[in-house]
Amino acid sequence: MMVPIHGMVLHLLQRSGVPMTNFDYQEPAELYASTSLKGGRRPVSYRRFQSAAEAIQYAIEELDPAMLRGTVIEVADDRLDAAQIRELYDSEGYPLTRRLPM
Repeated sequence: MMVPIHGMVLHLLQRSGVPMTNFDYQEPAELYASTSLKGGRRPVSYRRFQSAAEAIQYAIEELDPAMLRGTVIEVADDRLDAAQIRELYDSEGYPLTRRLPM
């Protein structure tokens, strides 16, 4: 029986190596990216996307890879960090055409 996984439970399972399941790539998403590669106070840029898939694609394909470390995507109650964003982009369930190799 598949059970949807949300919020902190999803985050903890991801960190333990359990793959994400039931992720809805069609949910609206918000992306927060650091605009500075230096430490200290870092300005943050914000973008809203119609779907999580588009936010994930933008983060992986358009952002400088060094900036991805400080990027967070919020989808519903979930916060995705760089490792989770990459995992979802590389997932078989990712619905968009990838420009970058997996």
